[in-house]
Amino acid sequence: MKIDLQNLEIKKVVEKDIDLMIFHRINYLTEMQGNRDTHVVENLKTALSAYFHEGIKNGSIIALVAEHKKEIVSYGAIVLRTIPGDLNCSFYFEGDILNMYTVPTARQQGISTLLLKQLIEEARLAGVSKLALHTSVAGKKLYRSAGFTEPVFPYLELSMTI
Repeated sequence: MKIDLQNLEIKKVVEKDIDLMIFHRINYLTEMQGNRDTHVVENLKTALSAYFHEGIKNGSIIALVAEHKKEIVSYGAIVLRTIPGDLNCSFYFEGDILNMYTVPTARQQGISTLLLKQLIEEARLAGVSKLALHTSVAGKKLYRSAGFTEPVFPYLELSMTI
């Protein structure tokens, strides 16, 4: 699908868009992790619906969609959180970018770049001091070009299984 970026509209997610965001989130996860049983996917859809509805309502999520001819072709979100500060600042307002996804037929046309720029601007307007994200190999170039770098402090994880 050829996208005319001049006719691309980036707008904030409203409740009617959440089901489509979930649909694309499931597609993204399937691309990254493979197919899962139907009941696993349905449980995830239910959980994501509650999560996104609450986050959009209480302002802890900034989510954007890119529409071309009334069809959502890309979306992305930032989950916001306040963390305790240090001797430089009493608290920090940070965000994690997630759910960056462009439908396969619309990729490699600059849509994610435009969407990411708008997400970063929305974060600035909200007073976010730092953005972080996990990326696929395919997405690394996009994030590097937007100024994302390795963390200043070593970042470690402990995966806690349920």
